[in-house]
Amino acid sequence: MHLASDSFAHGAFIPDPYAFGVPGDGAPMAFGANRSPHLVWSDVPDGTRSFALICVDPDVPSVFDDANQPGRHIARDLPRQDFIHWVMVDIPAGCRELPAGSCGEGVVKGGKQHPPGPAGSHQGINDYGAFMGDGDYHGYDGPCPPWNDERMHHYHFRLYALDVPTLGLSGSFSAKDALAAMEGHVLAMAEHVGAYSLNPQLRP
Repeated sequence: MHLASDSFAHGAFIPDPYAFGVPGDGAPMAFGANRSPHLVWSDVPDGTRSFALICVDPDVPSVFDDANQPGRHIARDLPRQDFIHWVMVDIPAGCRELPAGSCGEGVVKGGKQHPPGPAGSHQGINDYGAFMGDGDYHGYDGPCPPWNDERMHHYHFRLYALDVPTLGLSGSFSAKDALAAMEGHVLAMAEHVGAYSLNPQLRP
């Protein structure tokens, strides 16, 4: 199975329209258009009955004491942790493409509660809710790494072909919940990776 995007090439820098945070006018960061990116997949294995999608940034600092603090920097070699940006399950077996913006757009205070998506699909919560502390953030919320981070962040979009039509998840389920429900049902996995930074020294 192969996963691709018209929004950005594999390994390339993610354009600002797909980011939660972008360089501000006179400020290090401002809210972006935060559009879900275009994704398209092919070579689906026989027996596929649904798909699941997870986007994770494994480059998030394990300690945020210096994050976005003037005169400070987050060292490149600081230990890192995963941050979930998107989880969607029960994508219909006949679906092969998600147009840009079709699964979410804009920054919503308190998080999007019912973001759009393919008919029958369900979007779980990403990690912005725990980080922002103001609600459950469902669906896609794009990159917003600390602007003083010395490490480029990488966003792994992972599509799973499953042998079941539904994972039976609803409400505020997490990527951890989805991965647990997928266990023993994954026929194939494809990945598309983009990079992003708000650090002026790392941006193209």
